[in-house]
Amino acid sequence: MSNDNKWELFEAECKNCTNCGLADTRTNVVIYRGSKTAPLMIVGEAPGNNEDLQGLPFVGRSGQLLQFLLGSYGLTDEDYHICNICKCRPPENRRPTAEEVKACKTLLGKQFGLVKPKVVLLCGSTAYEAFFNAKPVMKDVRGKFIERNGYLIMTTFHPAYALRNPKMKAPMLEDLGLVCEKLVSLGLIKPIPKINE
Repeated sequence: MSNDNKWELFEAECKNCTNCGLADTRTNVVIYRGSKTAPLMIVGEAPGNNEDLQGLPFVGRSGQLLQFLLGSYGLTDEDYHICNICKCRPPENRRPTAEEVKACKTLLGKQFGLVKPKVVLLCGSTAYEAFFNAKPVMKDVRGKFIERNGYLIMTTFHPAYALRNPKMKAPMLEDLGLVCEKLVSLGLIKPIPKINE
């Protein structure tokens, strides 16, 4: 079966999912944006209102910030795959519950199998918790690579947090720079352009 056919089946499975109560309140299932196969997978928490309406992750204000940071290093849609831990919007943009995260984990695992990333960037504490089953102290975990199941995983702040705390934009840019350096060193992307300070 071709990768495109696998993706069609996967997207249909996502859109028909009723594994948790979020299926009752969603407008759209939010699966991904970017490339279907990519060296870098960026994982956020859950869709917000804009994402729910458009059916795409990170398209609101936090998505604009993320896009600016990606563009700062010359990354294009072909270089990354952006998704969330949960594919449906929690009401009032609340944090997804442990049960909702668990309900989506099988689909996320299948998504990893299709995308085949080498490097993973987790945005925020919810994404970290979903991967490592532990609450992070962000200052202790961000900006460091952890190797797990063949993936090189780094955690950074969620763009929404950086919008509320603008001084966190610089650390996010720094973390993404380390991710890009890793991708370059692995021969997965072209050398990154110099950013004007």
